[in-house]
Amino acid sequence: MRTETLRETSVNTAAPVNEFTAGVAKAAPVMMGYFPIAVAYGVLAREAGLTLWETMAMSLFLYAGASQFIAVGMFAAAMSPFTMIFTTFLVNLRHLLMSASLAPFLKGLRFRSLALLGTGVTDETFAVNCTEFANTRRGHCFMYGVNLASYSSWVTGSLVGAMAGTLIPGLDQLPLDFALPAMFICLLVIMLKDNVMLCTAVLAGGLSILLALLIEGNWNIILATVIAATVASGWEKCRKRS
Repeated sequence: MRTETLRETSVNTAAPVNEFTAGVAKAAPVMMGYFPIAVAYGVLAREAGLTLWETMAMSLFLYAGASQFIAVGMFAAAMSPFTMIFTTFLVNLRHLLMSASLAPFLKGLRFRSLALLGTGVTDETFAVNCTEFANTRRGHCFMYGVNLASYSSWVTGSLVGAMAGTLIPGLDQLPLDFALPAMFICLLVIMLKDNVMLCTAVLAGGLSILLALLIEGNWNIILATVIAATVASGWEKCRKRS
C-alpha cells in the first residue's frame, strides 16, 4: 500500500511545469469555446441590470456557464435570492458525478489541493481531464493547467462582454451561444473510441431528452447520466467476464 501511494505521488508531482504547460495547450479548444459564450453572458448580465462588478463577481466566484445565464434571467425577473441559489445548486448537481470520476486520478493530494482543483471542474474541463488521464499518465499539475486556462478565458470573455456590450450595438443578437454546443460535440467525439462509449453516449442523450419531457427542472441530466453509466458499467463487466 505504501509503495502504491509513493508511486501515485511521484506521478502527480513529476515535471510540474511541463504538466501545467501541457494542460494549458489541451485547454485551447475549451478556451475558444468559452470566450464567445462568456462575452454573451457579460452582455446579457449588463442588460439585466447587473453592474460591472456584480457581473464579474459572478464569473469569478460562481464560474458556471449555464447557471450564470439562468441566474441572470432570474435576476431580471426579480426572483428571490433563495430561489436563485437553490436553482443554481440543482443545475450544478452533476458536478458531484464528475468530481467522483476524477477522484481516483488525484489520490495522495491534500484537501486544499483537491478543493482548489474542484472549483475548476466544468463539463468541458472534465471531458478534457478525464480523457487525458485515462489515456496518459498525467499529474495534477496538468489539471491545474486545463482548469486555470479555461477559467481565465471565461473571466476575460465576461469582462469583454460586460464592457463592450453597451458600446457595440447588436452584439447580443449574434449567435454566440452556438459555440458551447459545438464545443460539447467536439469533446464528445474525441471520447467515443469504442462501442461501449458510443452506445453510452446515445443512451444518455436519448434518456435525457425523454426525461426532460417528463420531468420539470434539470433532473433529466443527472438521472440520464446515472442510468447510462450504470448500464455501461454492467456491460463492461459482462464483456470482461466473457
